[in-house]
Amino acid sequence: MNLTITESAVKFYKQEMKLLDNDAVRFFVRVGGVGSGGFSAGITKDLPVSDRHSVTVNHITFYVSSDDEWYFDGMTIDFNEDRGEVQFSNPKIEDVTNPQGKG
Repeated sequence: MNLTITESAVKFYKQEMKLLDNDAVRFFVRVGGVGSGGFSAGITKDLPVSDRHSVTVNHITFYVSSDDEWYFDGMTIDFNEDRGEVQFSNPKIEDVTNPQGKG
């Protein structure tokens, strides 16, 4: 699995989540509310599980469980300073909010 998290995204998460060196953060797939059918990336400070893919940037470990790899494989997570928001892009998924099926 290939997951890229930019330095600017890590800086944002460190500030917003008050992360310390050696903390771990889990990304997971969130399903939208009733009728939306959309997907988004959830994030939580958590302890790593054994069945996962991880990447460490600036002393923070970000990981995804094997169940959620279909969504995050190939994804780049970046922070757009002009817009003040985290942006998720994945060339394998045309529309990350409404992917057409798994994998």
